[in-house]
Amino acid sequence: MVFWEGYVSDEVMGTFAPIVLYWVYAGFYHLLPPLDKYRLHTMKDEENKNLVSFSTVVKGVLLQQLVQAIVALFLLTTTADASGVTVQPSIPMQVLQILIAMFVMDTWQYFVHRYMHQNKFLYRHIHSQHHRLVVPYAIGALYNHPIEGLLLDTVGGAISYLISRMTARTAVVFFCFAVVKTVDDHCGLWLPGNIFHLFFQNNTAYHDIHHQLQGLKYNYSQPFFSIWDKLLGTYMPFDLVRRPEGGFEARAAKD
Repeated sequence: MVFWEGYVSDEVMGTFAPIVLYWVYAGFYHLLPPLDKYRLHTMKDEENKNLVSFSTVVKGVLLQQLVQAIVALFLLTTTADASGVTVQPSIPMQVLQILIAMFVMDTWQYFVHRYMHQNKFLYRHIHSQHHRLVVPYAIGALYNHPIEGLLLDTVGGAISYLISRMTARTAVVFFCFAVVKTVDDHCGLWLPGNIFHLFFQNNTAYHDIHHQLQGLKYNYSQPFFSIWDKLLGTYMPFDLVRRPEGGFEARAAKD
């Protein structure tokens, strides 16, 4: 029994809950005070280094989410049990399905992401749009070229869902978790007690290195683990150091 049962179908919830949660969670970060002593970049850097306006970022994210919603609703609806009755697996089985989906999504995103950096045409015309946010922030987590958004996130999510064989109800949990993790990775803040920083090496600072010039060809892994970077030699270690003027800096530990 879940709180939306009887009000909204699992398929609709699985489609729109991650979108709503994205704006709630990213909006929370956006409305926070500057918190200079926890920032990985100064506010001045965010204003001066980023090559795209905030309004353009918002429009880009909304476009990607529109495509995601269409694909998700179609996928969740067409894979639902024809009888209209879905039996939820046991909790341990659902946990296993989520772990499988996390691994599949990481694998898909690592290789697609890495190829978009290695192929000069794809980087110049598609993936470089995301890197116009030199200083990442939460609302820009899903700011991508529409083609990248489709290939990297939408198709990656669909494959993860299909291979893990999770139900639409389990998918609500998985995709909401993935959205929160992705937003957090781009938030630009190193907040004390952040559980993602405690349990995931692939976190805000890890991804910040990738957005730096010297890290462009490293730390491709997203959004959960760092397995593929470490196995395939694209892991760039880093030190988190305090800036004299306040805040932190993720500093690459190798050239």
